Parts: sequence; structure tokens; C-alpha cells
Amino acid sequence: MTNPNPNEEPVIIDDVVDPLAGQVGEAAAEQSAAASAADDSAVSEDSLADAISAELAERTSDLQRLTAEYANYRRRVERDRQATIETAKASVVTELLGVLDDLYRARAHGDLETGPLKSVADKLVTALQKQGLVEFGTEGEPFDPTLHEAVQHEGSGHDPVIGMVMRKGYKFGDRVLRHALVGVTDGVADLNGTASDTTNAATDAAGNE
Repeated sequence: MTNPNPNEEPVIIDDVVDPLAGQVGEAAAEQSAAASAADDSAVSEDSLADAISAELAERTSDLQRLTAEYANYRRRVERDRQATIETAKASVVTELLGVLDDLYRARAHGDLETGPLKSVADKLVTALQKQGLVEFGTEGEPFDPTLHEAVQHEGSGHDPVIGMVMRKGYKFGDRVLRHALVGVTDGVADLNGTASDTTNAATDAAGNE
């Protein structure tokens, strides 16, 4: 077949356009964008989880601190309340020590052997003891300067004991309400030692004669 236009140059097609190529490129780009978005989403979720965990730890620490402070406050209030109660009781009991002294003097004179006054005295002493009152200061008891006040002293004083009680002492719990007024003498060991020394001295004197 002869070209009707011999002067025109023939058209040569070098590239063949594939209609699917554009679609594949677009799909790859979409997949890449989706993967990037997924990565960004994962990073964002991890950051959010870390922030929530840090906030929770901080709030937990605050709660624990407040709980400990409240527990300490309750213990302090309870301790102060008990101290106030004990102080009030001790104050009332201290005012009654003079009454107890009169009762013991009456008992020493035989006035509380029988009769209604004996019952009243016994009930008062029992009630005070139930509240925590403890008396001390008896003959033969070792002398303790933190509890006893010595108004007279006989002997050498190496092993002092109470030889005479002039006024009883009282404790209320750990508090010393009143010291006992006592007379102090030597203990049994000192008395035995003194007697032994006297015997030895007498023996030596007899031998010298």
C-alpha cells in the first residue's frame, strides 16, 4: 500500500502506556501512607499509655502519703487524748491523797475496825486502786531515792532499807504523785556485818588480855 502523502513523516510510537501502572503506584502510595499512619498511631498510643502510667503512679504516691499522714494524725490525737485523760485522773486522785492519809491514821488507831466508816474507806481505796493508784513505802523495802524521801538515817548506809514509814507514797501509772517520807536504816547484810565486827572486836580484846 502506497502512502498517500509521501511528504509526511511516519509516526513512530516509542512507549506503550500501561493503564494499570498508575493504579499500582497509587495503591503502593496508599499502603505506605497507611503504614506510616499506623506507626504514628502506635507511637501515640505508647506515649499516652506512658503518660497515664506516670499520672497513676503519682496519684498513688499522693494517696499513700495522705493515708500515712492521716494515720499519724489519728495516733497523735489518740495519744494526746489519753494523756489528757490520765492527767485529769491524776489531778483528782492527788486531791484525795489527804483523805487517804486520814483514813490510814484512823485505821492505825483502830477506828476503822468496824462500823460504816470502815466500809466507806474500803470502797474508796478499792475505787482508787482500780483507776491505777499504787501505794508504796513499807518497812523493809529497799530505799529508792526516786521514790522515797529520807527524813532520818541510821547506820552506815551501805545497804539502806526503810526502817520507818512516816507517810506513804503513791504512783499513778508511771507518774509519782507523792514521794514516801521514810526513815532509813541498814539492811540485814549490814546489820550482820556490824554484829560480826563487834564479835570479832570483842574476841580480839579478850585475847589481848
